[in-house]
Amino acid sequence: MSIYNFKVKAVDGKEVSLEEYKGKVLIIANTASKCGFTPQYEDLQKLYSKYKKEGLEILGFPCNQFANQEPGTSQEAQSFCTMNYGVEFPIFAKIDVRGEDVIPLFKYLTDKAPHQGFDLDNPNGKLIYSVLSSKFPSYIHGDSIKWNFTKFVIGRDGEVLKRFEPYVEPRDMEGYIKEVL
Repeated sequence: MSIYNFKVKAVDGKEVSLEEYKGKVLIIANTASKCGFTPQYEDLQKLYSKYKKEGLEILGFPCNQFANQEPGTSQEAQSFCTMNYGVEFPIFAKIDVRGEDVIPLFKYLTDKAPHQGFDLDNPNGKLIYSVLSSKFPSYIHGDSIKWNFTKFVIGRDGEVLKRFEPYVEPRDMEGYIKEVL
């Protein structure tokens, strides 16, 4: 099994097979418009612009499961990304990335790339851990998504290669992306 076995919904509700991205290196991220990490859209777009011709695709999945930080519709999330960050990569329909209603793709991603712990030496890693500990303690345990902007890198063969937690900036992923491309 690979990510090519999954289908997701586009903003317009149409089903999209991830097989359409066969042979590409993918970054799949859960996103939100009102999050402290929302400016990561800018660096994701920079990576996309720089490496698209080499086969990089980025797939954004808006999610409202973390402190109501994506309250609008899927269309509003897509418009926000385009207008505020010039995002050209696909933004899909809003989804759940954890809990009972997690979509199968994100269940698969977290199974293949489990949570490796919090980097408490990273100020943002320490901040996320602190917020989760005090406000969402159940989120700390297990391999599920911890917060917005968890990023997964998928190889050209559709296999999950690596998971980057929200506090890892997209620009800090560039060396790894170049290696994989």
